[in-house]
Amino acid sequence: MSQPTRILIVRFSSIGDIVLTSPVIRALKTQLEGEVQIDFITKRKFATLLEYNPYLNEVITIDEKVSEVHDQLRDGMYDYVIDLHNNIRSRQVKKACRALSFTLDKRNIAKWLYVRTKRELQPIGHVVTRSFDSVSSLGVQDDGKGLDYVIPPQQEVSLNVLPAHFQNNYIAYAIGGQMMGKILPLQQMIDLCTRISKPIVLLGSVEDRARGDQVVKACGNSVFNACGAFSLNQSASLIQQAHKVISHDTGLMHIATALGRPVISLWFATTPALGFSPWQAVAGSRMIEADCPKRPTSKLGNRGYEDGCVFNIDLASVARVAAE
Repeated sequence: MSQPTRILIVRFSSIGDIVLTSPVIRALKTQLEGEVQIDFITKRKFATLLEYNPYLNEVITIDEKVSEVHDQLRDGMYDYVIDLHNNIRSRQVKKACRALSFTLDKRNIAKWLYVRTKRELQPIGHVVTRSFDSVSSLGVQDDGKGLDYVIPPQQEVSLNVLPAHFQNNYIAYAIGGQMMGKILPLQQMIDLCTRISKPIVLLGSVEDRARGDQVVKACGNSVFNACGAFSLNQSASLIQQAHKVISHDTGLMHIATALGRPVISLWFATTPALGFSPWQAVAGSRMIEADCPKRPTSKLGNRGYEDGCVFNIDLASVARVAAE
């Protein structure tokens, strides 16, 4: 019997970036000939994003250092390493595996030029497209089926946990973001919530909880603060049952897209052209960008937002799309 093709995919962080690897995982598993075994290496705190993926055999995790799993990588007998992170750690993985490797082009120079000039002088392209470009020589291609995200049955959330008037036709609003330039300021967040006629469930991490409490205090019982109260998969379950999802440029935006919910994504210091827009979003989705000539102010949304220009967004339009 022929040996299976063994593949290791590398992406250490973060939530959205890992979800965006799912079309490549599926394509490698379903399009390569013969038996294919795929492992994935990531940081331990992100393992829950992958451990229920039906196309993966094993999720290898590290806390910080690749050396934690060096022996496992060396003994894995991988045929290919697919490096979808392209950083120092991922290069250490490739060195440990000693397998033929394929690496994502991060287009860093093109992004730098775009941030500096506000013009796309060199093509950037979506990260999913670039991920497929990195493995094109293996003969796999995008199957057009979008993103994958699996919520395990034991982490599905009954709507009975919400107040009675939230249990039919609510809006989920993911209020977090890794950088402050991606997060709508509190007063505008409150203004947006007051404009929306449907009940709103706020989603985010423990770090977003205090901000959510302030929104509830200002808006009353039309808003429910679920930030930090549910696990990531449980938050995904609430997203899956929402009428629509409003989201900043953050990981829950990509989870919502994977789950087939209409997503209204809000863009402040960053822009969709940087390559991380919702991938193959369903009908009813919209990208709404702030009106500010300085955008994008940085690649990550961590600079250039302090004067508030990047948050000049039409909240009335956001509320109107949410109500449709």
